[in-house]
Amino acid sequence: MKRTIFFNNKPKIIGCSAVAGPKESSGSIKDYIQIKLLDDMFGEKTFEKAETKMLFSAIKDCFFSAKKSESEVDAIISGDLLNQIIASTFSARNFSCGYVGVYNACATFTEALTLGAMMIDGGYFNNVVCATSSHFSSAERQYRYPLELGSTRPPQSQWTVTGAGASLISRNGEGPKIISATIGKVVDFGVLDANNMGAAMAAAAANTILTHFIDCKITNNEYDLIVTGDLGTLGSRIVKDLLWEKGFDIEKQHVDCGELIYSIKEDEYQGGSGAGCSSVVFNSYLMDKLKKKKLNKILLVATGALLSSVSSQQGESIPSIAHAVAVES
Repeated sequence: MKRTIFFNNKPKIIGCSAVAGPKESSGSIKDYIQIKLLDDMFGEKTFEKAETKMLFSAIKDCFFSAKKSESEVDAIISGDLLNQIIASTFSARNFSCGYVGVYNACATFTEALTLGAMMIDGGYFNNVVCATSSHFSSAERQYRYPLELGSTRPPQSQWTVTGAGASLISRNGEGPKIISATIGKVVDFGVLDANNMGAAMAAAAANTILTHFIDCKITNNEYDLIVTGDLGTLGSRIVKDLLWEKGFDIEKQHVDCGELIYSIKEDEYQGGSGAGCSSVVFNSYLMDKLKKKKLNKILLVATGALLSSVSSQQGESIPSIAHAVAVES
């Protein structure tokens, strides 16, 4: 059964924007981030309100980047990590566009891009914004422990990215094209440790990448980069090993957004994660390289751990998913 969609009217990414917190804005891709925050509260009273404002700002700046008015945008497809995806919903209430709220944990950005590309390719809409966000402090409070407890972070953990990213895809205009998308399936690698999400998500990423190669009848050499979303250092090693066992050596092409976004420091441990991780990296660094044709073709594979604090406390393992989107300059 094939899981890859090939777009006939290849949707174009004509605008993009990334908003990032102070930690992310001082990292490896700092020169490419459009809106850099000096304070992760963003002038708000709560972390959740700050995340909402980040996402709103990314979407608004994306309109400007694409030279489109709000009235020209047919829909916003957005998601985040908060309960009832409130950052997305509360952001969307400030716009007159249609709204589709989506959730696949940290894989939400490529889920949104896939759905948006289908709407454009099918001729249903002309312009769609795809956006996601996350915030370290709101995610820690929801999934782990309140920051006030000062809990020790284990070495296998990742740092949730404080940031938001948005892409405006269109039937018309100039920009990198979305040529295909591979829908992920839920894969459970049997990992029980809620701090070890990179290991939990690696099998889902490998499954989607392998499926993409088989469906498209290509090898890893088709792409300049194969970019996973949120595997971090450990998960990246695992996904390369899993694909090597299947006959695909992606060592030269593979990079991970969680490894790219921060400078290499001990307190990030395995690197970044969060629904904002892949969207910030894609809409800043990767889009810059695609637009300048320094990259010709990439496969973006955002990865998500489909757990909750309740499921972890009940002893459940961590099912995961990954969706892949192929983009060419």
